Amino acid sequence: MKKTFLILAILILSAFTGFSQQLKPVAIDKEVTVSLPKAYKRTDTLGQQIYSSNAPLGYIVVMRTPNAKNTPPLKHERDLDKVLAENVENIQAENYYASAQFVRDTTIGKLKATTFTLRTDNGGGDIQLRNIVLLYTNAATYIFEYAYPNARKEMVSGEYKSFINSIKLMPTLSRHDQYLSNANGLSITWIIVITAFILAIIASVYWHRQRQRNIGLE
Repeated sequence: MKKTFLILAILILSAFTGFSQQLKPVAIDKEVTVSLPKAYKRTDTLGQQIYSSNAPLGYIVVMRTPNAKNTPPLKHERDLDKVLAENVENIQAENYYASAQFVRDTTIGKLKATTFTLRTDNGGGDIQLRNIVLLYTNAATYIFEYAYPNARKEMVSGEYKSFINSIKLMPTLSRHDQYLSNANGLSITWIIVITAFILAIIASVYWHRQRQRNIGLE
């Protein structure tokens, strides 16, 4: 049993080492670079660029979709959060029997991104997993995807990290390339508190006037 495990570990390590050596940096645009296997395929449809390639243990897809020219810049970080959440929902809705799992924030360079795992099941026990990172800028939306069968989920960590950690952004990119203001504005809680305070003042003024009127009548 130990011998089998050792052989399996050596094979996985060899595959990971070979995969790392096969990667080469690819400029998605002037701002974003990611390392892909040398035999990647690139397609361009209506401005959307798709890079895809097989990996020893999975399948890699990188998509860059330019934002519509009339898309207004996001104002606050909460607006960015909303856009990223909508993208997660849209990706999930595109796939039958799919669920977005482990949705969480992450950072790439100075930018905020969202990462999650999309689990799909065809109902016959064929479970596929897709580790996805979403990145949004004022210019474009980027999707970095690593897909693999559920049976390999304990084996792909090194290969996936090698791919995701290779994402590089221009140092000049900052949060202002995602939204305009660092101020989040008033939260719902504060809006409720302020509204309640204003209503209390109005009620107090009304009560005071009524009391003065009643005194005058006496």
